[in-house]
Amino acid sequence: MKPGIRRWSGRLRDSFSPASLRTQLLSRSLIILAVLLLLIGTVQFIVMKNFLYSNQAETLQSQIRGLPKELLGENSWIFRNRFKNEPGTALVPPSASPPYDTSEAGERRPFLFLPDTSIALINAENELINPSFNESGLPAPQLTSEQYSKIRKEWDTRNIRAYQIAHDQNGTEQLLVFRPADGPRGWDLLIQMGISTAPLKAIAWRQLTIFISLSLIALGAGLMLYLSILRKTLTPLNQMVKTVEELDAGKLDRRFDTSLGQSEIDRLAESFNGMLERLEASFENEREAREHMQRFIADASHELRTPLTSIHGFLEVLLRGAAEKPEQLNAALGSMLGEAKRMKKLVEDLLILAKLDRTPAVSRSETSLDTLIEEMEPQLRMLAGERKVIFSLAPHIRAMTDRDGIKQVILNLFHNAVQHTDPGLGTIHISLSVLAGNWAELRVKDNGPGITPEHLPHVFERFYRSEVSRVRNRQGGAGLGLAITQSIVEVHGGQIEVDSTPGDGAAFIVKLPILAADAPSH
Repeated sequence: MKPGIRRWSGRLRDSFSPASLRTQLLSRSLIILAVLLLLIGTVQFIVMKNFLYSNQAETLQSQIRGLPKELLGENSWIFRNRFKNEPGTALVPPSASPPYDTSEAGERRPFLFLPDTSIALINAENELINPSFNESGLPAPQLTSEQYSKIRKEWDTRNIRAYQIAHDQNGTEQLLVFRPADGPRGWDLLIQMGISTAPLKAIAWRQLTIFISLSLIALGAGLMLYLSILRKTLTPLNQMVKTVEELDAGKLDRRFDTSLGQSEIDRLAESFNGMLERLEASFENEREAREHMQRFIADASHELRTPLTSIHGFLEVLLRGAAEKPEQLNAALGSMLGEAKRMKKLVEDLLILAKLDRTPAVSRSETSLDTLIEEMEPQLRMLAGERKVIFSLAPHIRAMTDRDGIKQVILNLFHNAVQHTDPGLGTIHISLSVLAGNWAELRVKDNGPGITPEHLPHVFERFYRSEVSRVRNRQGGAGLGLAITQSIVEVHGGQIEVDSTPGDGAAFIVKLPILAADAPSH
């Protein structure tokens, strides 16, 4: 089979599979339409049958009112024989006129030609009298005495039912109507006239058959029309499916059209676009994190390899005989101790960063920031050596902080300033002030060489160094101090930034939230 034919056959099979949305919409719509048509047909059949029965009942009532008075008058043959069990034994009165019939005994009886019709009389005792003057009709059905009594009461109260349905002795279903006989004493007699319901049912069934045929034609036409309309309606959804099939990790910049003219599809497209934006951001963050991790591992490996290489070199020197010379031995041991301290500091910094990344929450207590810095002043001046240190601290600034964490922030920033200033001419300025909006600003400024603009965005990255060479001096750190500082500040809900001009030193600015009572009125 050719690929094109196989592809189209697969699409056709998928389109009309039970799990297909098109098949489900089509089948459910047709089922609903068929049920509605069936309901309409049933209601139409019942209404049509009731209409035909009511109309026929009115016709029978008109026929009863049009019966000749010679049959129902006070001197009529029927009236004079209303108490006899076998009608037809009395003679027709001389005043009677046709229609009548002559019996074998020479008696003259009335005769009516009413095909498919029954007629009978019910006397006061609710007994059925079949006058036999409609020999061409049907036998009259006989109801119970209770039913005849109920019909008489209905005529007395004028709450009359239009008709009743009953079966005769041959099993033929008839529609019956009742009416009292006319005359002063005619209310003793109740006229019953019936007609077969078969012709009426035939008309109703014929109408139902026509309706079912038209309904089937409408369902077929609706199927053809609905297929084309449904195919056009589902076109935007098929386009979305095609677009999704083309997506992969490298094509997350694709977006769906959100103006297809169908509100549900447009909302779905907007949701997909939002999901794609989040996925694209997640993949980008993952890529950056992977690159950052690779760079982090490479930098950490380099920082660890440098002291290990030094220690390894010193050990080789000692093994070659330097251990027997006290001066060389002491120098080698001192160098190895320095490298060991450097590795220990690096490992401790890595552990601190891992802890901050894993559990960023810290235990806080109310802290006076100005008092904390004053307590650290002797230690800071000792670290500064011959450098000039200036303190400008606003009093009574309290915040909810981790004292040890804030101390480490100050020490890291101060140590960074010490590393980048001249030992004899360097100046470090530490200031603490209050900003509007319940914020405190801690600023550590030096008069060192400053930071070039291309390095400013990266100063807080782990293991980042602004020097071109990867070689560090003994006083230089591993490039983790500022990264640790940033993590601690962010854990406290604060911000840290750097302001520097090459040749004019650098200023690291830390902003921390403080208690509302410490905010001055401006």
